[in-house]
Amino acid sequence: MSVSKAEASEYHSKDFNWETLRQEIENDPSLNYHLLPFNSPQPEEQHSNDSIKAWQNFHVQHSSGKFFKERRYLLKEFPELVSCADGSKVLEVGCGNGSTALPILRGNEKIILYACDCSNETLERAKEFIAASNVASVEHRLHPFYCDFATTGFPKFLACDYCREMFSCKDQNCLSDVGEKRTHETDSLSMEERSCCVGGVDFVTLIFTLSAVPLQTMPTAIRECFSVLKPGGLLLFRDYGLYDMTMLRFESDQRVGFREYMRSDGTRSYFFCLDTARNLFISAGFIESVNRRNGESMRRVWVHGKFQKP
Repeated sequence: MSVSKAEASEYHSKDFNWETLRQEIENDPSLNYHLLPFNSPQPEEQHSNDSIKAWQNFHVQHSSGKFFKERRYLLKEFPELVSCADGSKVLEVGCGNGSTALPILRGNEKIILYACDCSNETLERAKEFIAASNVASVEHRLHPFYCDFATTGFPKFLACDYCREMFSCKDQNCLSDVGEKRTHETDSLSMEERSCCVGGVDFVTLIFTLSAVPLQTMPTAIRECFSVLKPGGLLLFRDYGLYDMTMLRFESDQRVGFREYMRSDGTRSYFFCLDTARNLFISAGFIESVNRRNGESMRRVWVHGKFQKP
């Protein structure tokens, strides 16, 4: 469902009502521990370092790629990835084994995709996984690289200091046309002609990635996404929503923050409510374009949104 920038966002579902689910959970004494305040004793740096190591170990254990399924729903949920201009650039953050990158490359043969992850092992698996899929010209359109965006930020080859300054000034030569087809021949003064970097990206995808970042680090991580996105570009977001069945399976001793949990392998997961997701992105400078959808069976709840850089 699309909403205008001025409208309030609502929860929607195919097979259950989210408000009914909320009332059921908040009135269940056995689940009360999910609602309690939480003061985390660990400093932010320790949170980040532990989280990185845990996810690196996770990817080593699941290096076969069978743990992740190709996200075929992606182009239906984010049709801009198909209708965008030829040569549009996408930054896929937390690419894992390529389950998000593959449908993007398959669905739009003119798109260029930069994919990063905090695990070199999983980047190798992603390259193998995508190469084996026989996607057209993938060797020229896929550019994987190592990066822990939440702590070190994105490399300057995505957007140099000059480009980032031009983005902040909304220079007409660096605007993104995410909603219409065009060719680069019409952009004689395009920022992508700069030899020092690729001139920023038209899309950033955060698909079940932000929830793995410690809550204290999320504002910094989102601002970093904002900094490499061209004015007019879109950040496409999908992640775990409040009261998803996965959240309710965590025991009380697995809580490491308010709505934040740690699995036995040390990986984290945060569960977003609409207000938290909206405030995080708007505080970083985005404007809300479209927000959330939840559904499927078994009371799965996801937060789904599009946030545009002015």
